[in-house]
Amino acid sequence: MRRALVALGIGLSVLGSAVVPGAAQAASVWGEPLAQTTAEAQEVAKFWLDDGGANLRNATPYAVQTMAGGERLTTDIVPDGPPASIPPLEGPALPEGAAPAASGRVFFIGSDGEPHWCTGAVVNSQYRNLVATAGHCLLDIEAPMGSLDKWVFVPGYSDGEIPFGLYVGKRAAVPYDFEDLRDFDRDYAFANVYSGVVLSSPDVLSNVGRLADNVGAQGITINQPLAPTVDVFGYPAGPHPDGSLPYTGETLERSTGSTFAMNTTLFRAGRPIGANSPFTAEGSLGSSWLTGYASDSRTGHLNGITVSVSDTDGDNRYDTGISPYFDSELYMVYRNAASFWTGVIA
Repeated sequence: MRRALVALGIGLSVLGSAVVPGAAQAASVWGEPLAQTTAEAQEVAKFWLDDGGANLRNATPYAVQTMAGGERLTTDIVPDGPPASIPPLEGPALPEGAAPAASGRVFFIGSDGEPHWCTGAVVNSQYRNLVATAGHCLLDIEAPMGSLDKWVFVPGYSDGEIPFGLYVGKRAAVPYDFEDLRDFDRDYAFANVYSGVVLSSPDVLSNVGRLADNVGAQGITINQPLAPTVDVFGYPAGPHPDGSLPYTGETLERSTGSTFAMNTTLFRAGRPIGANSPFTAEGSLGSSWLTGYASDSRTGHLNGITVSVSDTDGDNRYDTGISPYFDSELYMVYRNAASFWTGVIA
């Protein structure tokens, strides 16, 4: 379904100590409605939380557009504008070695009518309510474009536990070129979520506060040279082409590797980038790529989002995560979402 198209231009802005581009450049952003009313959001929350979270536990990793043929390139990526940077927001004190609470699973209903999940991560924004994930973990590319149903985010998900509550999506910003043209250089989405909820008793939702206040948030960088290394955080669950199954998807995994420009053969994408990562495809869609990750604060700067994986050396094991390059248009989509207020549902 077509949604409201918003024409935007880049201007000067500050969020904390953010440095942002100043060149005028047009971009088009779709504002995609999710659960628009309090009643609808409450219904979505109860769908996932009722029966002890049965629908969360029974969800399966999303298996749409997971694998692409790929070729690594030796060329660099040329930015299309000045660099931009938004700082991260440190989260709660956690035990030493703990995974970043700002990473988690996004859950939704697919075209098959069944519950599925991808990976997502919290990104710093004005109202502390923003989640970044792959575009096709929010828009249904198997049907006429529109949002996947009952979209929610669970930060810090681990072995069926929801330690920081459940956050229902209200609205998302996605690129026009992905919504309308399915350009996988634009396969990303920034979703605004309501304040979190838990079931305090049967049929009673209790508010647990704003997302980033509870778990922190990653920063974001735009128009940067390819990073020497990135830390990829996600919930891989599917098999390698050789049938081996090294991950369960029940806990957050981390891989560290170099980045590079690449070509892909499966879908339309003009300048994707790759990261050395052994993550399998299903479940890792939407994984966050962080530069400058600090283990003590569990924060870094988002500089990539896994939209597919590839076996580039032909050994039947995935070795590469694929992401759009974070350029000026992505920054405009982020800017559109970063100042959107959501509110509470309980």
